[in-house]
Amino acid sequence: MPRSFARAAVALGVASLLGAAPWAASTAHAQASARTAFVHLFEWKWTDVAKECETYLGPKGFAGVQVSPPNEHNWVTSGNGAPYPWWMRYQPVSYNLDRSRSGTRAEFQDMVNRCNAVGVGIYVDAVINHMSGGSSGTSSAGRSWSYHHYPGLYSGYDFHSPVCAVNNYSNADNVQLCELSGLQDLHTGTPYVRGKIADYLVGLANMGVKGFRVDAAKHISPGDLGAIIDNVNSRVATRPYWFLEVIGAPGEAVQPEQYFGLGGGQVNVTEFNYGKQLYGKFANGRLADLETFGPTWGLMPSHKAVAFVDNHDKQRGHGGGGSYLTYHAGSTYNLANVFMLAWPYGYPSVMSSYAFNRASEYDTSFGPPHHSGGATKGPWDGNVSSPACFNQQIGGWVCEHRWRPIGNMVGFRNATLGTWAVTDWWDNDHNQIAFGRGDKGFVVINKEGAALTRNFKTSLPAGRYCDVISGDYLNGSCTGQVVTVDAGGYATLTAPPYGAAAIHVGARMR
Repeated sequence: MPRSFARAAVALGVASLLGAAPWAASTAHAQASARTAFVHLFEWKWTDVAKECETYLGPKGFAGVQVSPPNEHNWVTSGNGAPYPWWMRYQPVSYNLDRSRSGTRAEFQDMVNRCNAVGVGIYVDAVINHMSGGSSGTSSAGRSWSYHHYPGLYSGYDFHSPVCAVNNYSNADNVQLCELSGLQDLHTGTPYVRGKIADYLVGLANMGVKGFRVDAAKHISPGDLGAIIDNVNSRVATRPYWFLEVIGAPGEAVQPEQYFGLGGGQVNVTEFNYGKQLYGKFANGRLADLETFGPTWGLMPSHKAVAFVDNHDKQRGHGGGGSYLTYHAGSTYNLANVFMLAWPYGYPSVMSSYAFNRASEYDTSFGPPHHSGGATKGPWDGNVSSPACFNQQIGGWVCEHRWRPIGNMVGFRNATLGTWAVTDWWDNDHNQIAFGRGDKGFVVINKEGAALTRNFKTSLPAGRYCDVISGDYLNGSCTGQVVTVDAGGYATLTAPPYGAAAIHVGARMR
């Protein structure tokens, strides 16, 4: 039997979340409500990120953009047989910004300025645990390096010794003092190395960068990483937002909670279990079970978590075990992102990809769309009027953040922040669910083969609202379905097969 009942408060900790809100500083920009979600524009060029901020991300209300590592990196023409593999960006050669795969220092600064101007912060993917792999090579700027020797930066004394391989995740010293996948492991316990890393990050913050994702943070001890974060925070006018990549699995020696207190308790940690749990319900399970989704499912506290359906590693089966939904799942992936952006948990990160196959390491190593010689061919290349998105063939940009249900649900999340609880839950005991966010919004998700039309009880004020899944709300008008909420809070909404519907106070008809 279908169930329908109001939930006064499936409260998930709004007070603590808002106390550490990374988006608070951006509320003075283009829209009245806070900005509460960010996007990872994986392998985009700086010039393209700048234009995307101005034309799409700013107007849609995104809080920030995670960009690929901006520093000089190893240049790899072929990895696992694939041309110009994406992972070359995660092999630093120096902290210079003069030339990376995404562009020059001047282009990076221009991107930061332009994105900040429209209320979108830049979050840099900071690779500070290690340097490059291999014994020697040439950098993206054409400079030579060799094992444990990076001219003007690091020499043999600056790396952990004796050299060992990470192969025992039940031993913290092995995880944090040895080489991950053959990458030269920095001795982050020394003042010199800490100082060089901090100088790099302070320089970025002084350029206007708003935050840092710390790559491979679990491979840096909390003491070492905490000292680096404190160094940076003490030297900049405004503390950057920090979120740390810490993959915790049962029985491992290094767990996410060991990092919660860093930076005065103001850091966030990537919650890898979030996307894994959503996969279990959206791919093979029952959506009705999601009524209690949150920390009771083994997730970290909401105010500490960066939530995501997938990221660049998990798309490719890297970075720990488990299955995750990706753009390859089509409408199911869309629905999982709609749920993430509607559900009051964590700080959500939206993935934006280029097309790749998954059959082999050759496929998963494949680099971004590129010209001959390896220069990235960005979605805004050629002075076009709109980006080359929605291409799922190899060599194309997928741009999931521009899929209408995903892009428009960012506005839903922003508009509903003030009610950090689930109300008016309904489900059909299977794969049709609906829920509200108090008097701020209501969403219907239908992962079944027949359309769902129903008169739902909501807590929204009476009025006419734009369904932001079926269309866009622009200048007081709606290109999709218009939904009427009556004086009793009831509204008839239709979600098509494997589709959704969503209304919120930020898209109320004038």
